[in-house]
Amino acid sequence: MTIDHRALLKVGGVVLALVGLGLAGHLMARDSYGAMPSLSGASEWLNSPPLDAPALKGKVVLVDFWTWDCINCQRSLPHVNDWARRYADQGLVVVGVHTPEYAYEHDVAQLKSKVTRLGIGYPVAVDNDYRVWNAWGNQFWPAHYFVDRQGQVRHVHVGEGDYDGQEKVIQALLDEKG
Repeated sequence: MTIDHRALLKVGGVVLALVGLGLAGHLMARDSYGAMPSLSGASEWLNSPPLDAPALKGKVVLVDFWTWDCINCQRSLPHVNDWARRYADQGLVVVGVHTPEYAYEHDVAQLKSKVTRLGIGYPVAVDNDYRVWNAWGNQFWPAHYFVDRQGQVRHVHVGEGDYDGQEKVIQALLDEKG
């Protein structure tokens, strides 16, 4: 698969500008984005057997697209880790989707080491072939997709920031009856 890095950089620049203005998360908000896309394209799973929508039914799911050498991802990961720990007993499942930006990030042994070093205990899908990325139509690192208990994507946040707002989305989805 060929990635047009120039186009990706242009889009990323726009998103970073929006994030800097505090607008990206708000521009991505809607009532619903439709059913949760597939996670089945992952080549391997860390910290978990393979997961997909049927296995996650009845849970609130945060899908976090990230890559280990992305500074924006590194800044958002402590928040994602915290949410995964604090809300697990209330029904939140965090799924990290590691989709590499650079060739050296395809090294699964290095990824396993980074997952351990970063304290990531939640499931991580290894998406070296961009199958999950493409199934979700994702274009950003980090990108957070919030899925309700019925399996509907209800909120999307791209880039860093608005952690309080994202946590409120988690809390609201957890408060909804399944």
